[in-house]
Amino acid sequence: MNATLELKPSTAGKPATSAPPAPAISAWPDTGTLYRRFDALVRQPMRPIRKENMAKVMRYFDERCQRSKKVAEAAKTVIPGGVQHNLAFNHPFPLAMERAEGAHLTDVDGNRYIDFLQAGGPTLLGSNDPLVRLKVNEVLEQCGPVTGLLHEYEVKLAELVCQDMPGVDMLRLLGSGTEAVMGAVRLARAYTGNKWIIKIGGAYHGWSDQLVYGMRLPGTGRMEAVGIPQGSTAHTQECNPNDLEALRRKLRLNRLRGGTAAVLLEPLGPESGTRPVHHDYNRQVRALCDEFGALLIFDEVVTGFRVGPGGAQAYFNVMPDITVLGKCLAGGYPMAGAIGGRRDVMMMLVGGIGTTSKRAFVGGTLSANPLSCVAGYHALLEAKRTDAAGKAGRAGDRLRRGLESIIDRLGLPYVVYNMGSIVHLQTSGVLLLDTSNLYKLWRVKDEAKARKHMMEEMGAAYSAHGLITLAGSRIYTSLADTDDVVDDALNRFEDVFKLV
Repeated sequence: MNATLELKPSTAGKPATSAPPAPAISAWPDTGTLYRRFDALVRQPMRPIRKENMAKVMRYFDERCQRSKKVAEAAKTVIPGGVQHNLAFNHPFPLAMERAEGAHLTDVDGNRYIDFLQAGGPTLLGSNDPLVRLKVNEVLEQCGPVTGLLHEYEVKLAELVCQDMPGVDMLRLLGSGTEAVMGAVRLARAYTGNKWIIKIGGAYHGWSDQLVYGMRLPGTGRMEAVGIPQGSTAHTQECNPNDLEALRRKLRLNRLRGGTAAVLLEPLGPESGTRPVHHDYNRQVRALCDEFGALLIFDEVVTGFRVGPGGAQAYFNVMPDITVLGKCLAGGYPMAGAIGGRRDVMMMLVGGIGTTSKRAFVGGTLSANPLSCVAGYHALLEAKRTDAAGKAGRAGDRLRRGLESIIDRLGLPYVVYNMGSIVHLQTSGVLLLDTSNLYKLWRVKDEAKARKHMMEEMGAAYSAHGLITLAGSRIYTSLADTDDVVDDALNRFEDVFKLV
């Protein structure tokens, strides 16, 4: 495929839809002000929990989490590091959960928590939604979790996504977000005939060899690429978020070296908006991709359906050529991943054995299994019926306003902001350090360790006060987070902040 072709998104064949509900993101944060506050946070001494108060926090785990501790100790003998999932908070040890329902979790010791992790984001309806569970049980009784053959819920889920997401004409279901990003990159290279991939530094796009590059901290390149040959990332590049001139320079250079296959980004900014992009950034990247003949890939693993049925592409009114989905796609059930996009691009993912068509090969025995497809279909339907994204977003607004008030009243330097139901609470600022070149990365390495430890301690304090968060710095709200739940959470956060 000639890279000089005009690559424009297509909405041909899209059915007419009714007027959408109010946006799940009520207002985009003032990005300039946020970056000034980030800079102020990391330039001053840390404000951790006082040592004597941290000792009280740790007693909670000793006295009230004894069964969790035993499970964690057993896990260390058979699981590297004692956890199977990177989100399992492990300071001082992972808490073993026994029950998940709505806005709450209960551990094996009977302690109850407000769940702001929500499994890392997929359970927009709240945990273990009863309607979705009923529909899943019906399919399990009829045919079991997998057949290896076509099931009607594959079609129904794909139809629903294509109907709601303006940049998706066709959908190919896969096993996870990581798999979907791998396939999307392969697809972009196959379609354009080009090899270079430019990602936005600091973003996490799964753990495939070619994308363990510039993860979480911009400018870190291959820092975490242990066990990955140099060749795997030889055609992966990164640009700092919001730096359009740097992106233009790389696109221009790549044009002299054969061309760029795709620009890959998270539309809110790296790490779900931990480094937020300016509101117009995605539109400007779209224009650059069109100018240089590159495809635009939106990684909507987090934003897909959490920012509304149409995802971030509908919110920003910017159409990517390829969309990567995961998490909410299966409503919290396993095997959640998909590649969507323009029809002409997606036809290079034609499936089947022995096809003679030129294609980008993807697969997976458990991809598109009936269990996950029925869960995803009914979870997305229920989310639309209840305006789950909008209500979760308003819960995020309420939580953010309350946290701002507490932080201001207590005179703390912490920074809180939200994009709807995705709430960021920066206390240590470890992910905000300037790592834009190797010298700066070397200079802050010791400080980064100290700030990371502070973030771990804050997360432990939240847990000891009945709050489960993502690594102590990110919060996902859901439909289950009523005003009463949010107000209860705010009282608990205030108790933690008073320990500082």
